Amino acid sequence: MKFVISLVVITLCLGLPAIAQEQHDTIRVNRTSTPIKIDGVLDDAWANAAIASDFWQYFPMDTSRAWNPTEVRLLYDDNFIYYLAIAKNRVPDVMGAYVTPSLRRDFRGEANDAVTFTLDPFQDETNAFQFGVNPFGVQREGLLTNGANGPMDLDQAWDNKWFAGAKQYKGYWIAEMAIPFKTLRYKESSQFWNAKFYRISSDGPERSSWPKVPRQYPIINLAYHGVMAFDQPLKKPGANISLIPYTLVNYQEDRVDQKVFERGSNIGGDAKIAVGPALNLDLTVNPDFSQVEVDQQVANLDRFEIFFPERRQFFLENADLFGSFGSQNLRPFFSRRIGIAKDTTTDLNVQNPIYFGARLSGKLDKNWRMGLLSMQTARDYDISQPSTNYTVGVLQRKVFSRSNIGIIAINKQPFRDRLLETASYDFNRVVGIDYNLASNDNKWTGKFFHHRSFDPALNQGKNGASSAMINYNALNWDAVLTIQDVGANFNPEVGFARRTDYRRAAGTVNWKFYPKKGALQSHGPGFDFDFLGNDTYGTTDWDLNILYKLRFRNSTIIDFRLRREYVYLFNAFDPTNSGGLKLEEGNAFANNLFRFMALSDARKVVYFDLSGRIGQYFNGSRANLEGTINYRKQPYGIFGLNFSYNRIRLPEPYADADFLLVGPKIDLSFSRSLFWTTFVQYNNQSNNLNINSRLQWRFRPVSDIFLVYTDNYYSDTYVNKNRALVLKCTYWLNL
Repeated sequence: MKFVISLVVITLCLGLPAIAQEQHDTIRVNRTSTPIKIDGVLDDAWANAAIASDFWQYFPMDTSRAWNPTEVRLLYDDNFIYYLAIAKNRVPDVMGAYVTPSLRRDFRGEANDAVTFTLDPFQDETNAFQFGVNPFGVQREGLLTNGANGPMDLDQAWDNKWFAGAKQYKGYWIAEMAIPFKTLRYKESSQFWNAKFYRISSDGPERSSWPKVPRQYPIINLAYHGVMAFDQPLKKPGANISLIPYTLVNYQEDRVDQKVFERGSNIGGDAKIAVGPALNLDLTVNPDFSQVEVDQQVANLDRFEIFFPERRQFFLENADLFGSFGSQNLRPFFSRRIGIAKDTTTDLNVQNPIYFGARLSGKLDKNWRMGLLSMQTARDYDISQPSTNYTVGVLQRKVFSRSNIGIIAINKQPFRDRLLETASYDFNRVVGIDYNLASNDNKWTGKFFHHRSFDPALNQGKNGASSAMINYNALNWDAVLTIQDVGANFNPEVGFARRTDYRRAAGTVNWKFYPKKGALQSHGPGFDFDFLGNDTYGTTDWDLNILYKLRFRNSTIIDFRLRREYVYLFNAFDPTNSGGLKLEEGNAFANNLFRFMALSDARKVVYFDLSGRIGQYFNGSRANLEGTINYRKQPYGIFGLNFSYNRIRLPEPYADADFLLVGPKIDLSFSRSLFWTTFVQYNNQSNNLNINSRLQWRFRPVSDIFLVYTDNYYSDTYVNKNRALVLKCTYWLNL
């Protein structure tokens, strides 16, 4: 504990602001009275716009100006910020061979030519909006959180109404955007916003930015930015109220529960109401998430629960305020717990409808953010599930240059129902405090937290979870150290705790070298370790890894590692998770294995990402290969194949297993408004064959008609379990 306290004191000091005043590249934003047509044409309306053109290369190197020059211009009027980018090619007067996986909105990754505009209206270097467009006029938008220290801090599931266009010319292409002020959150009378422009070019490939971003940090990182200087203070954006109603009809068959068929219809919707300049009130009544893309299944060979990310639109804006507390496998709040109940007779999770919900979230000023969420789920007599309220309150304060401290309180409270006498009415509560470190230059980042749960069934102490993590990132090396202590009775029912009752120490060190010539962009060795244990059993798990990472100038990535791991079974466990004979508790196993990961050049027509392992596994052996192979038919879409194969061999009398998961996926875009996705998943471990097919027509901005078909079969007999057909219409109405 003394070590943890010392670590916290040191990192608090690291968060202090720099003594010298920072200087940032600045672009002036002039007001315009000339109407601007969003069509990818540089016309006279842009004549008085200032130009930002000093783009620096970010990849493969960061020591020179961009190979592919880019110019950016900005204007504004009462309603919109206007953005124009001229993306030039290295070879002039030639039509570019630009890359796009499809015409679907919210593209992501290096297999895209694109220009992106990042806005930080409160200049807190922690949260921002992101808007982008590619040479085919396809839009993308997202929210950046936590300083954007990694790809997980970009949430592209956020959707909003704005406008874009693009046009290709010989030697260059032009992108235009019109972003409504009502889409953004900012302080009235503000005149300076942080901003960043970056470009992905398949020619090279190259990534470049204005201003310069050091290559050891993510290009989206908010510590490195320029400044937009409006020529006069901004006015209020005016009333901002949006209604998003939906209506649907559905048909479903459930042969497992002997329900032959069921027809139905439903209505509901959301509302977004701006409360002040930077707070948003979200309301939902009878929400339906049938159009949300299905989760990609994985082979489950673990002793603990698997995490799947949130995909439902209502939970996404300002989701970091609620969901960023804790760490990846130790979260006090996980929104996917809402709308899910457990059938105690089958021990399976089932859908639990939501009656209504409200969320007030956003900024109070430059330094303070707050969030308050309350959801009421339905009662279900079939599984003795009472109607339950979920309430979460969050308050976050910015400290030092880019760090923040936050507190969270969570309450899960079932409502008493006289018709459900056997139901459990125990509450579950969690309170916690987090400190998120981000130094001014982003070399030091970290997270420190302590959470405590309160539950009538577990009131004997040991109900806390503490963690300290610090990361140092320099050009040629980086290091991470994590220490955790999680009590046996820590029980965040509305969160995600992969396991409890352990103390953990983990660390990683990587070295990086940057060749000036050759195929490699960077490479280097590394070492990491992870130890877990508790007072009852001593050390229960550990692993040691020697690894090597290679990144190529064509964007190919290859990582591999040699690993030695140890597992002590404090509960009996079947290593195949197939119902075979279990290894007895008290056994311990030390194994050697080899793991690898390869990600190919995504600009190619055929590209892939693969990972695998081979070596010892408990008292036997395991070989695994999994990944995705994609074929791009530009610009119409992707034909992909997700797969996972596990070959497990154990000595007699334990069971062998061959698990195969195959998921062909077709993702087609007939235009920028009509899309069709079909995903088939065959999983012999769960004895399930799933088909999900979704047709989407975006008939107006952020307004859609969905036709969704789902079907499930037993994978061994192909006998149908259930099927459903849903026709859903959503409409975004601004008042």
